[in-house]
Amino acid sequence: METGIDAGMDWFAARAALDWQLELGADEVIGEAPVDRFAIEAGAQAARSALVAAPAPGRMAPAPEADPVQDAEAAARGAATLDQLRDAMAAFDHCDLKRGARNLVFCDGVPGARVMIVGEAPGRDEDRQGKPFVGRAGQLLDRMLGAIGLSRAESVYITNVLPWRPPQNRDPKPTEIAMMLPFLRRHIALADPDLLVIVGNISCNALLGRTGITRLRGQWTEAEGRPAIPMFHPAYLLRQPRMKRETWADLLSLSAKLKALP
Repeated sequence: METGIDAGMDWFAARAALDWQLELGADEVIGEAPVDRFAIEAGAQAARSALVAAPAPGRMAPAPEADPVQDAEAAARGAATLDQLRDAMAAFDHCDLKRGARNLVFCDGVPGARVMIVGEAPGRDEDRQGKPFVGRAGQLLDRMLGAIGLSRAESVYITNVLPWRPPQNRDPKPTEIAMMLPFLRRHIALADPDLLVIVGNISCNALLGRTGITRLRGQWTEAEGRPAIPMFHPAYLLRQPRMKRETWADLLSLSAKLKALP
């Protein structure tokens, strides 16, 4: 407890005041001038805050959080070949799908083919084998292509929007599509097909910014600077066989378009 004595008091009055203050519990004399304890505490709090915010000696301040899309764009731009693009995708660590997948599913077919098919994401069979469209849906796709004289062994190149299988074959999240889209665009540029076949709703959303495959299928449009036609996914056709007639019309349109090109 602090106290002070008025300098104008006589000795007896001062002694009486001192005795009275001792009885009250005063046991220390700090000084003659008053002290603003609130100001001292405010200054101490400011100093503590500055100390917490400052990096420890010899330690750098934490780096700003990375932007997955910007990192993907930089990595994709740096790939001059398909092999380099595959390596860049394998080294990309922002997409959590990579941690649960067995294999990176990059491509199948003939690089440089005039027709490039863009699917959605790998399934169980694709994840196991590291190739797109190798399960039941892939077998149906091969029959569809063969009906118009095309094949992945000679005249078609195939990839997906995502190179890693989503858990339980769930739909890809918008954030996953956004961070892998720069790689897909670079993939298309390096493969340089004459025509794109965009298979499924998710692929349409990624490359066209639109959904509603039932409305979009069979209508020629443009994606990444080249003619593109949306089609039903073969997996959908396995569940809805009655839609194969519409897909046959789309395949005939693809064949006619391909023959009309120089």
